[in-house]
Amino acid sequence: MTDFSSPDRGSALIVEDEFLIALDLEATMQALGFEVCGLAPTAKEAVSIAMRNPPDVVLMDVYLDGTRQGIEAARWLRNVCEVPIIFVTAHSDDGTLERIRQAVPGSPIVSKPIYRERLAAAIAEIVH
Repeated sequence: MTDFSSPDRGSALIVEDEFLIALDLEATMQALGFEVCGLAPTAKEAVSIAMRNPPDVVLMDVYLDGTRQGIEAARWLRNVCEVPIIFVTAHSDDGTLERIRQAVPGSPIVSKPIYRERLAAAIAEIVH
């Protein structure tokens, strides 16, 4: 098994409305060498955290509170904070994937359940 962790990979913001999934993502990101600067269950809270403490990468759930708020929040964070976004979603239908690609082009999309190796590969695509 490859060790993807390295010292000082930067900080990550996790935007996920399901608490147990957020905790699992936090543990995974820490294992990959990231400091987690916040766990946000809503788009509004994600923006607030990112403005106070800009992350180096954002893990963004597509569906927050039953709507696709995550896509718009990701677009805003990338445009305003210039932070790379990785989408994590259980919804991989063509319509959702196309909407992500149009709103936040080039962002990796990782399907749930999240495995460390897949997440590490997505991070490698966007974090240099």
